[in-house]
Amino acid sequence: MKFIVSLVLIALLSVAACLYLPWWSIAFVAFVVSALIPQHPGKSFLTGFISILLLWGSLSWYISSNNNHLLAHKVSMLMFKTDSPFMLIGITALIGALVAGFAALSGSYLRRS
Repeated sequence: MKFIVSLVLIALLSVAACLYLPWWSIAFVAFVVSALIPQHPGKSFLTGFISILLLWGSLSWYISSNNNHLLAHKVSMLMFKTDSPFMLIGITALIGALVAGFAALSGSYLRRS
């Protein structure tokens, strides 16, 4: 139950925080939620990782699909030398997920000490 509550809290608070703060506010949100809800460090990492992976992946796909992935095609050609907008969306989600996962892990370790 704590896992699902943490997952939903991190996702919802990250959306709210990113409306007014920079993108890296997801790290602060994941850190605070993991420090307040006691979990094992591994589960804490997974909650931060999965919640932002799903959130940023779905938001990136939704925003990119609204313009038929035109910008994602061009940026993927610049970055990866291949026309793969879905790889760009996946890497975007992975970067956010790693940031949130390690922040949640830090919050969990802070709570333990």
